[in-house]
Amino acid sequence: MSQALRDSNSSKFQVSEFILMGFPGIHDWQHWLSLPLALLYLFALVANILILTTINQETTLNQPMYHFLGILAVVDMGLATTIMPKILATLWFNAKVISLPECFFQMYVIHCFVGMESGIFLCMAIDRYVAICRPLRYPSTITESFVVKATVFMVLRNSLLTIPVPVLASQRHYCSQNQIEHCLCSNLGVTRLSCDDRTINSIYQLFLAWTLMGSDLGVIILSYALILHSVLKLNSAEAASKALSTCTSHLILILFFYTVVVVISITHSAVVTAPVFPVLLNVLHNVIPPALNPMVYALKTKDLRQGLGKVLRLGIRNN
Repeated sequence: MSQALRDSNSSKFQVSEFILMGFPGIHDWQHWLSLPLALLYLFALVANILILTTINQETTLNQPMYHFLGILAVVDMGLATTIMPKILATLWFNAKVISLPECFFQMYVIHCFVGMESGIFLCMAIDRYVAICRPLRYPSTITESFVVKATVFMVLRNSLLTIPVPVLASQRHYCSQNQIEHCLCSNLGVTRLSCDDRTINSIYQLFLAWTLMGSDLGVIILSYALILHSVLKLNSAEAASKALSTCTSHLILILFFYTVVVVISITHSAVVTAPVFPVLLNVLHNVIPPALNPMVYALKTKDLRQGLGKVLRLGIRNN
């Protein structure tokens, strides 16, 4: 009787806060990871601010492709800033406690920014497709209006479709455990602590992955397949090389972004012998692309590289 009463009280109890435990299995020395993570975050902020400044100041970069790159820089900084301050506070000051509303809000913002990054990659793929496969139509198709409309659509798409993720997570009953074996409030990591059925959460997460990431990746693959088909038909080797060089930076970042997403999904759903691996991969996926994107574009895009050099020289001269 007393045992049944205790079970009943436990099932009615709702936790008021979560505790982010950090990297599972390495709690004793996880604080040493704070230095490389902090450096990556700082580099991501500085690099993306430089990219935005360069695009804004250089008139030669007043083109749709660079506008999308600027939007990507804003998304990257937003994604990194959503998680890194809390992770660093956890590792440096042992500030592990996070309230339920704050946790669900972080979950929502992470999903929004990851979806936005995928959407911007899609827009950039379409931009390259029209520029290479339909060059005569490029000035009339990829206009300032197109950039604005595409951006607004991506913002609305990701803001609205990701609302059910934190809403469904908040409707779960968290009655016993409140320790999240993670550095951030991931949907699967949080709902795993619930005492009731979380099938609807898993189904919607799968639906979201297929409708957002899956459709974006499908169109991106189709776009680059058509680009490759058009490039191979060019008679000039120089023209083919130039066309492919403009797409190389996109492909590098797109392959990295979606490969890591797939690996994270597999490791989260499978039983792994090293639970720290999916957590570390998840954190790095939210901080490496913001640091990697501007570096790859600066190295692979001649106009941006030259503009960045002018901005840096001007800054040194003014100092």
